[in-house]
This record gives sequence, structure tokens and C-alpha cells, in this order.
Amino acid sequence: MSTLFTKIINGEIPGRFVWREDDVVAFLTAGPLADGHTLVVPTEEVDRWTDASPELLARVMEVARRIGAVQVDVFGAARAGLIVAGYEINHLHVHVWPSDSMADFDFGAVDQHPDPARLDANAEKLREGLRTAGYAEQVPDA
Repeated sequence: MSTLFTKIINGEIPGRFVWREDDVVAFLTAGPLADGHTLVVPTEEVDRWTDASPELLARVMEVARRIGAVQVDVFGAARAGLIVAGYEINHLHVHVWPSDSMADFDFGAVDQHPDPARLDANAEKLREGLRTAGYAEQVPDA
């Protein structure tokens, strides 16, 4: 049975993609901690991050690193937060978001009802930043 993320990757459920390549994609989360909060997800359905091959995990983390660096720039954050939790959906995913303090790591503060227009604007801002950083080939139009 396909996971929610596989359905998003396959276009069965809409997603705000900011990165797409054969093995790894990234899209904005529907419940953000901050503007630009992104999930980096392998296209292969891997349940736990500890089950991923070293090569796949390295690629997921490299994409997360690139996105995090751009988030810091385009959203004016002090750092990029990163968490691998894996309890919400049984498909490896890395949360990456602009962060200014440890208070930004409180998943109890997730915006449960974000403005869709704001999510669209944040996705476009991040896509543009990624293109400017030299990753245009991996950045979808929308």
C-alpha cells in the first residue's frame, strides 16, 4: 500500500514541490513550524531512516543541507532546523525549516491551518532561492 508521501510524489495528492530528482524530492509540509518548512523524502518507500541504504541516506541529507542553506538566506534565519522523527508517516522524511532558536523545534507549535496563499508564496520564494543557488535543474516550475 502506498504511503501518503508516495501519493504526493506520484501526483495523486497535490504537493508544493521545491526539489525533484530521481531518488529524492522535497515539498512544503502542510503543517509548518515556520515559513518554508520543507520535507525531504526519498522516492523509495523506506520506513525508518535506519533502514535506508547509506547512499540513499547521504543523498537525502545532502538535499536537506542544500535546502537548509537556501532557507537561511531567503527567510533571513539564523540557522536551518533539521529533525528526522518518522512517527507521523511510515516513509522516511527529513524536516528542514528556517530557525532562530530552540523554541522553533516545538512540534506542538505547528500551524494546523496555514494560509494556502502563504504556502504558495513560500514555495515560490524557496524555489527561486534554490535556482539562484545553482540548483535550477532540480527545481520544478511549481
